[in-house]
Amino acid sequence: MVDLRSLREDPQTFREALRRRGHDPSLVDRALELDRSWREALQEVERLRAQQNRASEEVARLSREVRGQKIAEVRELAARLKELEPEVRRRREELERVLLLFPNPPHPTVPDGVGEQDNVVVRTWGRPTRFDFEPKDHVELGRRLGILDFERAAKVSGSRFYYLLGKGALVEMALVRYALDRLLAHGFVPVIPPVLVRPEIITGAWGGATFDPQQTYRVAEDDLALIGTSEQSLAGFYRDEVLDAQRLPVRFAGISWCFRREAGAHGRETRGLYRVHQFDKVEMFSFAHPERSWEEHEFLVSVEEEILQGLGIPYRVVLLCAGDLGTASAKTYDLEAWMPGRGAYGEVTSCSNTTDFQARRLNVRFRERGRTEFVHTLNGTALATSRVLIALLENYQQPDGSVRIPEALVPYTGFDRVEPAV
Repeated sequence: MVDLRSLREDPQTFREALRRRGHDPSLVDRALELDRSWREALQEVERLRAQQNRASEEVARLSREVRGQKIAEVRELAARLKELEPEVRRRREELERVLLLFPNPPHPTVPDGVGEQDNVVVRTWGRPTRFDFEPKDHVELGRRLGILDFERAAKVSGSRFYYLLGKGALVEMALVRYALDRLLAHGFVPVIPPVLVRPEIITGAWGGATFDPQQTYRVAEDDLALIGTSEQSLAGFYRDEVLDAQRLPVRFAGISWCFRREAGAHGRETRGLYRVHQFDKVEMFSFAHPERSWEEHEFLVSVEEEILQGLGIPYRVVLLCAGDLGTASAKTYDLEAWMPGRGAYGEVTSCSNTTDFQARRLNVRFRERGRTEFVHTLNGTALATSRVLIALLENYQQPDGSVRIPEALVPYTGFDRVEPAV
């Protein structure tokens, strides 16, 4: 949610922010008109209340002869207030619904653009893997290794689910613990959060007035929804609380299953593990002081890079343009790993500074020098196992069909290679 006072004082900045994101700038005018209407009604209520209070005080001082007339006046004022007060609430609620439609304004360093093609490569690490044999993609590798089964999962759950078997399951658990240990070394607190949360937690974290049914699984009977990332659960951890400024930053490492409907996805994006409905993830989440949140953003990106470098997976860092930002984000970096099966880089992690956008919606503040203000919240994928498995299998495949395990994972797996099963 955007700051209403800032919107009143500098509407042009918000119009420009909406334009950069490809949204209709007239949303600003709609919000300002609703704000004017609400304030007018509120002022009338306050005027009537003051008049009612004065009349009530006068009743006690009046003689019996004229008291009845003043009592009638008080009753008339009370009746008018009874009619108008619900209207004030209705106008305020309508205003808040519109304010929920605003995305977070992009940071000035975010490039202009309308989509993925306008994102900017900031840096690369490593070189795309080259082979002296015909490489296979992860779907074929997983089948031959006997660790991935999409066909049987489709019989049980439908498309874009999978069974991860044998050493594949052990590699996934090793990836989780490997990433978690890197975060523990940086002082993150490990958290296993709820994967079912209230709908307002979803929208509080990701924006909008209602959550996106194209992305979110809902359990309507219980008014709950499955999280798409533990960012959503963690964003609500301090809901309606005030933190001491000395505690900031508070850094969590969320470990959870994540669930995405991905209803609009199609084409090669849906082959194999790249865009599945359920996956395991280790997520970084930080509650930071506003004066240090951009420094925190770069730190989280550096941790993501440390994790991929430790696995020896080539990648590039990409700065998203304004039109490709998520609703809550003011600035986002994606890390894209080289995936030989695609012959291209593919996103494996993302890191965003949502500034005070989530904190306003979930009412998370901090106290400093006797005053309170909203924290800044940041999130970054430490490791999403499904997509990292793609990069790992495809980059470490061997001529004999086996897949070598990165040295950093061997202490966790207890083996250094996965041999073909067929």
